[in-house]
Amino acid sequence: MEKVMNFLKENPVFYFATIEGDKPKVRPFGFSMEFDGKLYFGIGKHKQSFQQILLNPNIEICTCNQNGSWIRISGKVVVDDRVEALDAAFTEMPKLKQMYNEETKMVLGLLYIEDAVAEIADMAGNFEKFII
Repeated sequence: MEKVMNFLKENPVFYFATIEGDKPKVRPFGFSMEFDGKLYFGIGKHKQSFQQILLNPNIEICTCNQNGSWIRISGKVVVDDRVEALDAAFTEMPKLKQMYNEETKMVLGLLYIEDAVAEIADMAGNFEKFII
């Protein structure tokens, strides 16, 4: 988990893929955290991407660094509505609280990846696979 989190922290914009019907949908994300030993992400509950994961929880994320190394993480997401998880997300990235609050009426949906598989590779052919 440490290697995966370090890669994501060093490359904070990653691409999050969901499925809508039988078509992939990809969008950039910028929030991830480790909480309770799991990899978490956040999506506004009002967004299409949140509705897509409710229908099909299979997701994949991917990003790369300036040297051409990349990470790909796949698995099934689980929604976590616990207050403790939400508090941890707001502590990790305080600007989320400015977006998701009573005033804006937007709600942050927190997700963790269950049975996640992470792969880190580079252009030289080095490859590592982790179960996180």
